[in-house]
Amino acid sequence: MKRNNLKVVKIDKNKSLFNYEKKILINELILDLKLGYYDFEKEKAQKVKFGLEIDYQDKKPSNDKDLRSIVNYATIVKLIKKLIKKKHYNFLETLAEAVFNELFKDKRIGKIMLKIEKMEILKECSSVGIQITKKRSHDKF
Repeated sequence: MKRNNLKVVKIDKNKSLFNYEKKILINELILDLKLGYYDFEKEKAQKVKFGLEIDYQDKKPSNDKDLRSIVNYATIVKLIKKLIKKKHYNFLETLAEAVFNELFKDKRIGKIMLKIEKMEILKECSSVGIQITKKRSHDKF
């Protein structure tokens, strides 16, 4: 006679059985700002396009009545607008690092892909720019 090896497992009601992997998408955020190393870039604003993919995790589902239960894309756009008004950035990379520093203050965020493009700098190109992905150090790259 075979013995049943099944065990009864008690579930702690304070622990979640699920993890949510969520992604915020911000596409083609176009802002006018002074950005660049050269004098002509410091004098006149140019169109700059931002694209972001922000991965975050949560152990709870979003609460339809609590804005704090999500990473809010409108807050992210406001944050970027605030950063570009506060300071002149010579390089796309230093602006990107400032965006990363602000966004990673939210401990739920684990990975950010940021794309920044200057749309009016070279007449031969519709845009030139950078794309950088940054992860928290506990993740493998």
